[in-house]
Amino acid sequence: MKKVYTVFTTEILHNVHIEVIKKAAELGELTVGIYSDNALEQLGRVPIMKQEQRVVVFGALQGVAHVVLQKEISYVKNLNTLKPDIVVRGNNWDNPRGSTLDFMQIRQEIIDTLAQWGGKLVEIPYTQIKTDEIISKISYNSYLPEVRRRKLNYLINSKPIVRIIEAHNGLTGLIAEHTNINVNGEDKNFHGMWVSSLCDSTAKGKPDIELVDHTSRLETIEQIMDITTKPIILDGDSGGQTGHFVHNIKTIERSGVSAIIIEDKIGLKANSLFGIAGGQEQDTIEGFQNKIAEGKKALTSKEFRMIARIESLILKKGLEDALTRAKAYIDAGVDGIMIHSNQKDPTEILAFCDKFAAFKTVPLVTVPTTYNTITEDELAKRGVNIVIYANHLIRAAFPAMQNTAISILKHGRSKEADDMLMSIKDVISLIPK
Repeated sequence: MKKVYTVFTTEILHNVHIEVIKKAAELGELTVGIYSDNALEQLGRVPIMKQEQRVVVFGALQGVAHVVLQKEISYVKNLNTLKPDIVVRGNNWDNPRGSTLDFMQIRQEIIDTLAQWGGKLVEIPYTQIKTDEIISKISYNSYLPEVRRRKLNYLINSKPIVRIIEAHNGLTGLIAEHTNINVNGEDKNFHGMWVSSLCDSTAKGKPDIELVDHTSRLETIEQIMDITTKPIILDGDSGGQTGHFVHNIKTIERSGVSAIIIEDKIGLKANSLFGIAGGQEQDTIEGFQNKIAEGKKALTSKEFRMIARIESLILKKGLEDALTRAKAYIDAGVDGIMIHSNQKDPTEILAFCDKFAAFKTVPLVTVPTTYNTITEDELAKRGVNIVIYANHLIRAAFPAMQNTAISILKHGRSKEADDMLMSIKDVISLIPK
């Protein structure tokens, strides 16, 4: 009997899927490959059922002899392991919405790999049923915002650590959305985006003193939302006066943001990296608890997260003050705690993590901008759930652009800058059609 292999990304079975399985089983002993949770994430999908549950569902179907996980979007690794005589695939090779993957290239990989042992690809007519629309109708109101929020919560609950990178415009949003590499057989990407006041202000040529108004910041979010699918965490600074914060957070929630982080400071803003020298003042515990409680009451989405950022270590008030505030803010209803430090050594952050573990009931967030020698794995082992790379794309962009400008001035032409530049063709291809 010939060995047959087919792969599914779906979690909601309908008649077309059953027909594919039936036809594939008629050709031989059928093994079904199930895209892993990680592979689905590469396609911009939020798994509703975990991969183990999907394996059980497909294994129970008539005609299916075996079920295996396919951990990569490419079929090659599984094909080399299973050596099937036939791969069955619907003839729909269109890219999933928002994906930059070339599925015709994947098709060619399948053909070339099978040819090594005389196997063949059998394509059957496939009637496209829009599963995303089915999911939308049965699961969500406001499809895109709630999917992003659900995705963030799914990632927090299923990943050792959630990896977030800053985005300050549409182009950096695309970088955060599509940058993906394979490290030792594991696909790695960014799980979401951080829209920070520092980067948003800097990109507009303004100082980071809350000078860029709320409307302008919402325009940045809209630019990014328009062309991406991943969750967005917003830097809300202090949130402003409580009354203003209550109104603004409603607008932020409607914009599609998945979470907001607000810091327990009052008065005119100064960037935390300046520490005490910035003249910052911390809110009272009671004052910030009230802001949290009022903000939570204003929200309507159960998936939206409000995260409290603690500035005690920045302001040299010590570990115990930070821990006391963490407990109080959790009691007030926050959905996460961010502990901040401007030290080059992660010692005080790790000390907080160890003490926080004793009463931890919400996710823990860190931003290792200054203490950047520590790895994600080390942070995850100490109980960190989200790591934010808070300003790295804009810090990379400025010197690159400045060096190009200097080269043009120096040589009176742009030829010498060629090695620093993408081709126009590559720039155009960055933007999904």
